[in-house]
Amino acid sequence: MFQNLKPVAPDPLLGVTEAFRADPSTSKIDLGVGVYRDAAGQTPVMKAVREAEQRLIARQTTKAYVGPAGNRPFAEAMTRLTLGDAHPVIAGKRVAALQAPGGSGALRLGAELLKLSGYTGSVQVSDPSWANHVPLLTGAGLATAPYPYYDRATGGIRSADMLAALERLEPGTVVLFHASCHNPTGADLTQADWQAIATLMAEQRLVALVDIAYQGLGNGLAEDAFGARLLAERLPEVLVAVSCSKNFGMYRERVGALLTITETAERTAIAMAHMQGLARRMYSMPPDHGGAVVAEVCGDAALRAAWDAELTAMRSRVNGLRRDFAAAMRRATGSGRFDFIAGQSGMFSMLGLPPEAVMTLRTEHHIYMAPDSRVNIAGFAGPEVERVAAAIASVAGAR
Repeated sequence: MFQNLKPVAPDPLLGVTEAFRADPSTSKIDLGVGVYRDAAGQTPVMKAVREAEQRLIARQTTKAYVGPAGNRPFAEAMTRLTLGDAHPVIAGKRVAALQAPGGSGALRLGAELLKLSGYTGSVQVSDPSWANHVPLLTGAGLATAPYPYYDRATGGIRSADMLAALERLEPGTVVLFHASCHNPTGADLTQADWQAIATLMAEQRLVALVDIAYQGLGNGLAEDAFGARLLAERLPEVLVAVSCSKNFGMYRERVGALLTITETAERTAIAMAHMQGLARRMYSMPPDHGGAVVAEVCGDAALRAAWDAELTAMRSRVNGLRRDFAAAMRRATGSGRFDFIAGQSGMFSMLGLPPEAVMTLRTEHHIYMAPDSRVNIAGFAGPEVERVAAAIASVAGAR
C-alpha cells in the first residue's frame, strides 16, 4: 500500500527553521517563524493566561468529553470578541459558533460546510495568501482562484483591481478575506476599502469567508475586527474563522472557532447542527484546555483587563519595531524604498527581495526569513534592527 505514496516537496518555511537551528553562529537572527517575541527573544506565556490556567487546574475535577461543539462559554466569548457585544446578528440569533482546533481547523470546518451546502464554485483567495489556505480549501474538495490584492511595487493594496475582480464574480461566489494584520505581506485593507467591499459584496450577492487571527495586534480589538463586523452586518451569509494563537499566545494549544452567519435564526440552528456533525466526522471534538483558558480570561473582568493590557503592550512593541525598522532601512539604503513597512500592520512585511538575496542574507549574514522575503517584525530584538537593515541594503541596494 504505502509504496504507492510519492515523495513530496519539503515545506520551504520548515526548511528555513531547520537551517536556522543548524547554524552554529551566535549572532544568527530568525525573522521567519510567525510567532510574537519579546525583547529577550522569547514567546512568553501571557500572565492572564497563566493565571487562568492555574485557576482551571485548581478546580477541574474531570477530563470527560466536552462534545463536538467544544467549550460553549468559549464559543460565546469568541462571538462577542470578534463581532462586538451589540452586533445585530447576535441579537437576531443569526450566528452559530463552534470551537475548532485552531484557526486552520476553523477554516477547514468552514470549507467542509460550504461543500456540504452544495457549493460548486471556486473560493477566491487573495494574491498572495498563506501557504496553507489553498490546501485547506482544496482538501475539502473546493476549487480556488486568486484575486488581486498586494501591490509589490508600493507595498500597498491594489484596491481598484481587487474591486474590479470582485465585481466580475458570479452571485453566490465565496471570497476569502484577511482581517487586520493577517495578510502575510503586512498590507491591510483600510476602513474605506472594507466599506467599498461590503457594498460591492452585497450588490453582487457574494459570500464572505473572513480569517481573523491577529485581532488586537494592529490598532485595537474593535478596530482590527472592523471588516469582519461590517461584512457580518451587511451580508446575509458570512463565515468567520477565528484563532487565539497570536492574541492569546496560545499557539500550541490550537484554539479557534468557526462563526457561521445565515439569513435567519432557523437556518443558523440548522447550520450549527451540521457543523457539529462535520466536527464529529473529522476529529470528533476539539481539545478542551486552550478553549477553557480563553473562556476563563474573557469571563473574568480582572483577567480580561490584564490580558487587554498585555495585548496593548505587544501591539505597541510591534508598531514601534515597524517604525524603527523603516527608519533604519531609510538610513541604510539612502532611499524611501522600504518606507511602506512603517505604514503596514501586524507582525509581517514582504520586503520584495529576490530569492538569491534572501539566500545571501542567510549564508553570509546569518539572517533567516521566508523564501519570499517575508519577515516577522516581532522577531527583532531592538539592537538587531540596524544590523539587519545594513545587511539587507548590502544585498538589495537602493532604487
